[in-house]
Amino acid sequence: MGRVGTVLGLLAFVVTVLGVASLSGLSVARAGPDWYEALSKPSWTPPAWLFGPVWTVLYLMMAAAAWLVWRRHGLVGAAVPLGLFAVQLALNAAWSPVFFGLHEIGWGFAVIVGLWVAVLATMLAFWRVAPAAGWLLVPYQLWITFAGALNLAIWRLNA
Repeated sequence: MGRVGTVLGLLAFVVTVLGVASLSGLSVARAGPDWYEALSKPSWTPPAWLFGPVWTVLYLMMAAAAWLVWRRHGLVGAAVPLGLFAVQLALNAAWSPVFFGLHEIGWGFAVIVGLWVAVLATMLAFWRVAPAAGWLLVPYQLWITFAGALNLAIWRLNA
């Protein structure tokens, strides 16, 4: 694979991941800030402005991790780790429509638990192929852990 193919591959992963994130984010925009703002939240809830920058960095790291795995073995050779990546990306995309779009806080927590497991499986599979790719998912796993705790706390406070 030449330099152009490598760069185009990276671009494809970035566009895919950010595209999925954008589609998921539409449910947040459609829900508007009023519903979320009206919820009772724990004192350790980050300010709303922080979520966008954090997720942007995490999505770029996810894309870079998947690209490293793809670059090492290609789509066919890395079918299992990249398949796990697709599963976690789908669960990631599902959370916002469930939580914000449907206002289903409890189901949102169920989705995030599944996401946590899927990210862990992806991270472990990535480590086996390209250790740097596994490490790139560690901040994502930590953020999902935090997001899950926040989702659970909001659910409990608003049940």
